[in-house]
Amino acid sequence: MNSNRLNLVAKNVLFLLVCVGSGGVLSIFLTSPTALTAPKSWKPKSNRAASVTEVVGSIDSAFDDQWSDAGLEVANVADDWLVARRLSLGLTGTIPSVQELKTLEQQPSDQRISWWVSRLLDDKRTHDYMAERLARAWVGVEGGPFLLYRRRRFIAWLSDQIESNRRYDYLVKQLLTDEGIWTDSPAVNFYTRNIIPDSGEEDKPDPILLTGRTVRAFVGMRIDCLQCHDDFLDNIYVGDPDGPRNGEQTDFHSLAAFFGGTRASFFGIKDISNENASWKYQLLHDDEETEIEPAVPWSPELRPEGMPLRKQLAHWVTHPENRPFSRAIVNRMWAIMAGRPMMEPVDNIPLDGPFPEAMEILVDDFIEHEFDLRRLIRLIANSKAYRLESVADHEITAEHERGLAVFPMSRLRPEQMAGAISQAASLRPIDESAHIFVQLRKFGEVTQFVQRYGDPGENEFEQSGETVTQKLLMFNGEMVNTRIGDESFSSAHIAGLSPDTETAIETVYLAALSRRPTEEEVGYFLQRFEEHGQRERGVMQLYWSLINSLEFGWNH
Repeated sequence: MNSNRLNLVAKNVLFLLVCVGSGGVLSIFLTSPTALTAPKSWKPKSNRAASVTEVVGSIDSAFDDQWSDAGLEVANVADDWLVARRLSLGLTGTIPSVQELKTLEQQPSDQRISWWVSRLLDDKRTHDYMAERLARAWVGVEGGPFLLYRRRRFIAWLSDQIESNRRYDYLVKQLLTDEGIWTDSPAVNFYTRNIIPDSGEEDKPDPILLTGRTVRAFVGMRIDCLQCHDDFLDNIYVGDPDGPRNGEQTDFHSLAAFFGGTRASFFGIKDISNENASWKYQLLHDDEETEIEPAVPWSPELRPEGMPLRKQLAHWVTHPENRPFSRAIVNRMWAIMAGRPMMEPVDNIPLDGPFPEAMEILVDDFIEHEFDLRRLIRLIANSKAYRLESVADHEITAEHERGLAVFPMSRLRPEQMAGAISQAASLRPIDESAHIFVQLRKFGEVTQFVQRYGDPGENEFEQSGETVTQKLLMFNGEMVNTRIGDESFSSAHIAGLSPDTETAIETVYLAALSRRPTEEEVGYFLQRFEEHGQRERGVMQLYWSLINSLEFGWNH
């Protein structure tokens, strides 16, 4: 027997042991669910800060007034499992497992969502997924200069910061001011990403790219047009928020001047202080370059003096009184969790408003509670607007969706679709507790699926129709067919271990759609199962049907 055959036998034996072990657990699980342990960050309702409930009440009142003033009918509140599904898609990029749903069901009804948020905040998948979503706004998705840019290192570092719940303002300050090598000081990849290869200035992160990225990502404004000319179309306002003026080309380049002395060398990112640190640019209608002094486009009193330029900029950006900084992350977090921002587009919030009152309440609370991202997530998750149904008895118009009088539906992103397919085929969560083979298999499948499905890149919240290629990938793609047909996953286990066909149907619905089937749905599929006479084949076909349904492919 050659070595290849020995390896194959060893793999088969290991596979059999895993299947037997998991099958035994699942047979018990299908009839009597195994509860998960309580999240570390979970506190019973009586011990939670009362202010969370009070602030949520203020947010709900603000939405009630907004809907009343606009004459909008409001959808009903969704059930807890649907809200849990939204939260999982937004924070982890996948859906809840059957085991998680059944454990959630055992919690007191008035504490389920808070319990679920605590579980997700403790979940490594949340830290990794949030890091990826934020990194798309901060460094994009494309590769940067060879050797000088380490996107994976940056994501891993960011995930650690989120896991430790580091203050958001401290996190951004480090991004804007850090020095060192891109491997030992991962935050500097924010700078090395903006080095333009073969430009003749590989020792210098591009101040123009850095300025556009900094303003969009951290204060939620698009001022890129000002790079070339003044604002002639009344699109960009800067200056006094209570009396703004049109943006000018010098506003952009005065910000770029903060990065004029930043250099990349063998010793990493650092600042120089000689005459080469100044920023020179030939403005429109000028005949030659002029040296431009660093300046900020609004609230100059918030900019400190007597420290290096990048630190001055970081202090101004993150200052508690610089409200665009907090508005930008509140709007982005709402968008990540709900699929749509409170104000569109997500990275272009007018300096002078008007702003939804609920957003301003969230901004006030975010500043007052030291830029706590976890608290912000809890407030959003518990707000009435986030928990509304996406359907209603009345006609739903674009005005209802813009006003958040219904939960806005959005197509799952590629990685969410892949994560949901993978999780739907497993009754237990594919998280850190899952076997390493299961985690590796999921990673490989999700990566391959996203490559074929198409990654929208930095267009995080742009809604587009489903392509023929994407539809075919769902109909006949390798991941869907393999997951449904694989004997080591749910379809075979459910078919073989369910005490009756009705239990099998209910379990597939929970696994794929995070809800129980209606009586009409059970009756329909019982009849189909009887016609086929083979429960396993029926379970596989039911899985395929549900995974290819609109209900599965949309966040609703």
